[in-house]
Amino acid sequence: MGVGLTFEKLLVIGVIAVFLLGPERLPMYTAKLAQLIKSLRDMASGAKERMRDELGPEFDDVDWKKLDPRQYDPRRIIRDALLEDDSPSAAPASPPPLEEDEPRGDNARGGLVFHYDTEAT
Repeated sequence: MGVGLTFEKLLVIGVIAVFLLGPERLPMYTAKLAQLIKSLRDMASGAKERMRDELGPEFDDVDWKKLDPRQYDPRRIIRDALLEDDSPSAAPASPPPLEEDEPRGDNARGGLVFHYDTEAT
């Protein structure tokens, strides 16, 4: 479901603009639109240069296409997370052993009993 601007859509927008603005005011608004686009492009390139100056050589090492939010597909992210290898470094660390004077909190069946505040939110 793309919302891209095609030639036909731009033509319809242009025809509507001619009727709404009139042929005498259209060149003035077109020039203002061109100035706005140019200033936005200059601001974007200025921000890019500022980031390059602040990040230094690391800026060129970043894969910007990978960070594009349009590339994210929740189904792919979940699939990759589920199919990810469970390497030992990714496994959660085991809790430290209990000292002899610490209460163990075991119940009669050998499982741990967790105490919590029932009134806490």
